[in-house]
Amino acid sequence: MNVLVIGGAGYIGSHVVKEMIKAGHSVTVFDNMSSGCEENLFADAGFIKGDILDPVTLSQTFAAADYDAVVHLAAFKAAGESMLKPEKYSVNNITGTLNILNAMCDADVKKIVFSSSAAVFGEPEKLPIDEDHPKNPENYYGFTKLEIEQFLGWYEKLKGMKFAALRYFNAAGYDIDGDIKGLEQSPANLLPVIMETAVGMREQLQIFGDDYDTPDGTGVRDYVHVTDLAVGHVMALNYISKNNESLIVNLGSENGLSVMELLEEARKISGQEIPAEVVGRRAGDPAKLVASSKMAKEKLGWEAKYSDCETLIKTSWDVYKKKAEELLG
Repeated sequence: MNVLVIGGAGYIGSHVVKEMIKAGHSVTVFDNMSSGCEENLFADAGFIKGDILDPVTLSQTFAAADYDAVVHLAAFKAAGESMLKPEKYSVNNITGTLNILNAMCDADVKKIVFSSSAAVFGEPEKLPIDEDHPKNPENYYGFTKLEIEQFLGWYEKLKGMKFAALRYFNAAGYDIDGDIKGLEQSPANLLPVIMETAVGMREQLQIFGDDYDTPDGTGVRDYVHVTDLAVGHVMALNYISKNNESLIVNLGSENGLSVMELLEEARKISGQEIPAEVVGRRAGDPAKLVASSKMAKEKLGWEAKYSDCETLIKTSWDVYKKKAEELLG
């Protein structure tokens, strides 16, 4: 298929592009490069610099090529920031997505794989979290993702569009083969912050609370390797194409890792001290979040192959160590 990957120069997007190419698809990246990285662009994929807030460029992009499907990963994703700047997230995540959907309708493109989030669930009422878990987002970012899922459902009813909404848990790690080397810009997620501390880009790591009801007192989350996520996008596109059926599905490892587990493994693999300080809990942070990926296994044949703690840390450290060596000459 001829696939337009919107946000394909970013952290997750570049891994998706790689797996799409491996699967034999023809890929074009559409990205405004606000958080994308030129280093993450593949020679085997086309590239269009454009913004989802520019309907004219979107329309021209679709008019210039006969795309079969879209993968949409062009969202702002910092949960904390979304609570301070809801207008920023409304415009980019919601208006931008509607621009994409409307351009797809004009071009008669009927398939889309959407990067949703476990943030649609909010505070867990039961564990593991499955697709039927109540949706009560605790931050505005999660609200935008849930709203977009609703839009996709309506566009399916009214326009015949088929979609896969993939609810990620915590994306982590780097390309198993080491082909993707561009670092995330201003990351807020735990693992890249640990890595930045390990290479001296940050003075120390902040651990938000060590008095949770967990084995070591620190928060437990479901970390899924970014290569596993990328493979999930390929499988989801195949599913909606083959079955002509939309899909909303969780992608998680089904295993919980605590902050301290990740930190200690990072110290072990990197050989670095990685200074850390325990500070107060963040409002709204649950003690534990773990996914059920039963539906992904049943419908897609998907499983998290690379999401163990050692692989998550090692693939990340390999990239950050090389980048630090380059910067230091």
